[in-house]
Amino acid sequence: MPKVSSMIVPYTCYLRVYEPLAAFPEPERTHWARYARRPEHPSYQDELRRSLAGLLPTPPVAVPVHESDDAFVADIDGVLCVCPWRTRLRAWQAMGELAGELPAPVLDAVLPPVVRRQTVADYERWLERNPDARPWIRTARWQVPLNWFVLVSDEEREYEKGSGEAPPVLRYRTPMVQARRRVARGLKALKDAIDEGPMIDGLVDVGRWLEEFHPRSLVELDYGGLVHALPEEHLDGDHSAADVAEGIDALRGGDGAAAGEAYARLVERWRAVRDLQSAN
Repeated sequence: MPKVSSMIVPYTCYLRVYEPLAAFPEPERTHWARYARRPEHPSYQDELRRSLAGLLPTPPVAVPVHESDDAFVADIDGVLCVCPWRTRLRAWQAMGELAGELPAPVLDAVLPPVVRRQTVADYERWLERNPDARPWIRTARWQVPLNWFVLVSDEEREYEKGSGEAPPVLRYRTPMVQARRRVARGLKALKDAIDEGPMIDGLVDVGRWLEEFHPRSLVELDYGGLVHALPEEHLDGDHSAADVAEGIDALRGGDGAAAGEAYARLVERWRAVRDLQSAN
């Protein structure tokens, strides 16, 4: 498919699940097998550009009319794994988050109330026919949710500095079994140390989501377009997964002071990113 534009769309990071072809029923399995053989595949930036282009007409197109047949593809130790975009489903789900993120006048200007009401009605009708639908991709803007870092380890960190036209890349990839194990251990340590909180709630939610997928899947935490909003020295020194692991280990050992120090490093690192959001 042609690209909408060469413009870089920053600020969004991703948590993805790549499932082996065996996890997909026919005829979808055959579709993805053929798709994987294509010489080129669109990127996450292409998906974002298409979504933004849909907001330009009057009235804007908040959700694609048809579901995307694109996906991210990865070869994991000789096993072909696929992460379907499911852009339409994710756009519907994102509509529920907008009210809490944008002031009402801005939201009404971008997506008029009549468009939002129709979109919600369409989603409810679709959900009645597809009650078990779930996305393979989760997104966040301006920062990586701390509970995502529980799923990965610093040893799995992959950082490539940008050069020429190639943008920088910062991501983690881990087997599903490892991600689930870390969620369980992290939850136990947190619940033993504190009664409740957003970190626990977020980890419970992401843990339930992971249970929906094949046990031999791959989990990927990708900084995505967020790398374009951060200076190289910030990316080079970002070891947030190590800080989260250190904090959880400290809680497990009853060392509240060490856990507080690890959390303080995280807060300081991500405050700089939130300051960019406020200045934007």
